[in-house]
Formats: sequence, C-alpha cells, structure tokens
Amino acid sequence: MMYASKIPAYFILDVDGVMTNGSFLYSEKGKAYKSFGPHDNDGIKLIQPHLATIFVTADERGFPISKQRIVEDMKQPLLLLKEEERFSYLMEHYNLAESIYMGDGLYDAKILRRCLFGIAPANARIEAKQAAQFVTPSSGGEGAVLDACLKILEIFFPAQSTSLQHQLN
Repeated sequence: MMYASKIPAYFILDVDGVMTNGSFLYSEKGKAYKSFGPHDNDGIKLIQPHLATIFVTADERGFPISKQRIVEDMKQPLLLLKEEERFSYLMEHYNLAESIYMGDGLYDAKILRRCLFGIAPANARIEAKQAAQFVTPSSGGEGAVLDACLKILEIFFPAQSTSLQHQLN
C-alpha cells in the first residue's frame, strides 16, 4: 500500500507498553512508578511540526504518573480511555483513516488494523504485532516511539527525513 500520498492528521499513542515498558512498580501504598524511556520525546519533537500527537491510557490508578510525564513534562494531550471504549471514541473524534496509531495490547489490534498506519513496539502482544504495518526494532520504553517517529518521517514526510539524515551525518 502506498502511504506517502496520504498525509496523516494525527499520531495517537497508547502510553503503557509504548512510552513505558508496561511494568507497574508497586509499593505498599499501591502503584508508585512507571519507567519512561529517555529517547521517545526526541521523536515526538521531530514529528510535532507535521501532525498532532495524542496520548491515551486506560490506567486510571496510574493516571497521575502518566499525566506528570506526558502533560506536565512533554506538554502533550493525554486522554483516559478504557481499552474496550478506545476504538469507538477514536473513530468518532479522530477519524482513524487519517491517523497513525501506536499500541501494544490486545485491544489495540482492532485500532491498528483500521488506522492509516499501525505501529507496534517490539515487545507488543502478538495480536498487536500482527495487526501493525510496522513493528519497531526497539521495545516500549526503550526507544520504540523514536523508531516510530523516524519511520513516520521516512514514509509520510520524506523531505524532512532526508534533511534529518543529512543533519546526523
């Protein structure tokens, strides 16, 4: 399928398992920490001039942790959406045919199949990897989002990808 002729409007990303490795660290008081990788925000900055980014999470108890990283630190929008409601919400509000989606879980597979371009991290569930058009070489929380952003530039914004490659050489 030729994607370059279609310009996406949105890059929608699941948080847990994509921006993180999917692990939740608990203390005796409950969910205490999530581990976010250091490279992924670089990728978001690269594609920010070209399309809107939206982050989604179903983790209600861990929402304050995700909000700190995504909203406060990265200055990006974050939606709290239950897994089983995510597909309908995104279809209604963002038009998946104009969206790139990155997810790692069982419920993400349906979205990955219906969006313009689906991406899964290397450590995603098999259902997500089978539904995605691109599986990153890196795992969630370990640069998968940066990998995805570089692939988005390569496919949908080739002039910017070439320019970036020249800057890095």
